[in-house]
Amino acid sequence: MSSSPSVQLYSVRDAIAEDLSGSVARLAEIGFTKVEPYGFAERPTEIAAALTAAGVTAPSGHSAVIDADDSQRIFDAAKEVGLDTVIDPFIPSDRWQTADDVKAIAERVNVLAEQAAGHGLRFGYHNHQWEFTNKVDGRPVYDLFVELLSPEVVLELDTFWATVGGADTPAVLRSLGDRVQFLHIKDGKVSGDIATALPSSESALIVPEALAAAFENQTPAGQGDVDVKAILAAAPHALRVVEFDAYSGDVFQGIAASYAWLAENDTEATA
Repeated sequence: MSSSPSVQLYSVRDAIAEDLSGSVARLAEIGFTKVEPYGFAERPTEIAAALTAAGVTAPSGHSAVIDADDSQRIFDAAKEVGLDTVIDPFIPSDRWQTADDVKAIAERVNVLAEQAAGHGLRFGYHNHQWEFTNKVDGRPVYDLFVELLSPEVVLELDTFWATVGGADTPAVLRSLGDRVQFLHIKDGKVSGDIATALPSSESALIVPEALAAAFENQTPAGQGDVDVKAILAAAPHALRVVEFDAYSGDVFQGIAASYAWLAENDTEATA
């Protein structure tokens, strides 16, 4: 693999709550040279220092910008952390029900992409399963959403959640081409509670017990139900971002296993 992957820091959120710098350093020891911070606008100076100390960069980061009262503050924080792309990770299922819902979200995203460009940044969106399971006139709302987006808007496809949502994820990636700049790489069981239980409409971090238990079935890349090899081959240009929503073992070991699997199996990546 010629392009080194990134890792979503949310995967190690418990360790980060204890020791931000130490956690990032552990990921660097695994071999990561890139990370994807979450909630970076809350403590940009600390995050920037942790990245610098560990010798890693953050091409992308997650922040709830779509619903933010002060998006400029978030984009300023992104610059401080050294991000190139800010990605909103979550708009809940109940706001993806109708064509008007989709239009409202797309219009907001387009405005934010323009604002981000004024800061020298790109802006994008990260999916879960409901953007594929929720349909308008028989079409996944994700399809409608993409049609309404400005060309500048970046997509980060969570390949696990797209698969859970019933998408043919490699086909989706081929159809979207270079609009998808980032892939969340995760694996595990794609049926059962993981497919039907939803997080709180207030936050992706608040989940029912059934979904929390289903998260525990996530596995390192190549060990679950997702055709990760076909996904990688369908988007050779996109940055791979390893992520676990949860893991039943030591999550650093799970991340290391995904890193090793990508090093061996991701022959399509380009620098």
